[in-house]
Amino acid sequence: MKPSLNRAWAMLFARLVLGLIFFMAGAWKVFQLGPLEHVRKYFLPFADTFLPILSLWLIGATIPLLELVAGALVILGLRTREALIALGHEPLYDFSGHVIPRLVLLLFLLWCPREEDRFSLDHLWQTRKITTTP
Repeated sequence: MKPSLNRAWAMLFARLVLGLIFFMAGAWKVFQLGPLEHVRKYFLPFADTFLPILSLWLIGATIPLLELVAGALVILGLRTREALIALGHEPLYDFSGHVIPRLVLLLFLLWCPREEDRFSLDHLWQTRKITTTP
């Protein structure tokens, strides 16, 4: 089956939009808000629940960096599947405003055949590997 150029463009646009959403959110959380303030503002309000306080600190401080790095990887199309899986979290946010749009793009990209993401570094490296392999 020959890869569709239209599908490749759709995957590129989905990757760019989703990657930018996460990259920009991560950049704001890392460089403006700060990871520790991210924990205080969005995770410590759940300190009175069954969740261990250490888990709130660890996850809350890790998410900004994860969004920044994985968002950049999705934009580039590098280690895309792994980055998408890492971004498959959505704790503590407005469900319809944040979770659903991101989830739709994420699921679309995971559903599409990897070899049809022709405008990605993963595809470029895979095709170079195939052509240079004896």
